[in-house]
Amino acid sequence: MGNIRIIEGTYKIRGKDVDLAGMVFPMVEDFKVGAAGGYVTVDGKSIAGFPDRNIKIKVTDNTCFEHAGKAKATQREETDEETIERLRERFDMLEDMTRATKKGDVRAMIVSGPPGVGKSHGVEKVLGKHDLISTLGERAPKYQVVKGAMSAIGLYCKLFNYADKDNVLVFDDCDSIFADELSLNILKAALDSKKSRTIHWNTDSFKLRNEGVPDSFQFKGSAIFITNIKFDNVKSKKMRDHLQALESRCHYMDLTIDTDREKLLRIKQITNDGMLNDYKLGDEVVQEIVDFVDINKKRLRELSLRTVLKVADLAKAFPDKWEAMAENTVMKR
Repeated sequence: MGNIRIIEGTYKIRGKDVDLAGMVFPMVEDFKVGAAGGYVTVDGKSIAGFPDRNIKIKVTDNTCFEHAGKAKATQREETDEETIERLRERFDMLEDMTRATKKGDVRAMIVSGPPGVGKSHGVEKVLGKHDLISTLGERAPKYQVVKGAMSAIGLYCKLFNYADKDNVLVFDDCDSIFADELSLNILKAALDSKKSRTIHWNTDSFKLRNEGVPDSFQFKGSAIFITNIKFDNVKSKKMRDHLQALESRCHYMDLTIDTDREKLLRIKQITNDGMLNDYKLGDEVVQEIVDFVDINKKRLRELSLRTVLKVADLAKAFPDKWEAMAENTVMKR
């Protein structure tokens, strides 16, 4: 339908009405009137700082915008405050989705994001609180975090051990199962959309007999996959097909931390929220640590929360020379 230029209109970003006068958007639907007033629907995903979907811009009537022909869509940069709030919302959403997975309302979830931004922490914090009651009651825990490589038969046994309702298996950086056809088929059966999910092992196995695992069972639990893989960017067709088969059975959450700027703002958000409180370093030293990471971000071995914790360890152990120590341990030569 072409592009339109907003003459007078607003859109709510992070709870605030933002004036969009002069901005150009690809139009999706012409002016309409709804319960909340007039609006025009545009494509938000083509412009930085807007949701990755169609959005409704609030306008009074069709004189509040004009057709802009081939004018390029406006590029709007998020402010630091907007980015921090977006990331906070994403991680709050991750915790909400984890609670829903624990209850069984959500069958499975994939969490994608770069290493060291707190993906695992948010999931384990929620599941740990739920499991505290089981621990106090001396009952077996109802969730487990699985890390590293895993064979198909190992996956089958693990799913059997956590097959009951309210159980959750968390596969944290356990990406080898995505590439193995047999493992993927087991996961497809375990996470199927059917009401009854039966998994079969059709090959004779000493391991199954030895551990008392049947050759078929119903899986009623849930699964969370935490990965550094960004599914949309996978080049291999075979791997992409495998991931799509899994993605079709799961909710997929991309934490949208793709740039050094976003990683750094995430670091600032978490340190401001008290990540380093237990170190008892004082506000001035905490700020010096964040500034050190910011100034040297291009030379760090990894721009992540893990690096911040490493530097905080050094500040605690070597209060007078932690910067010199950090230069030799967390930075590239």
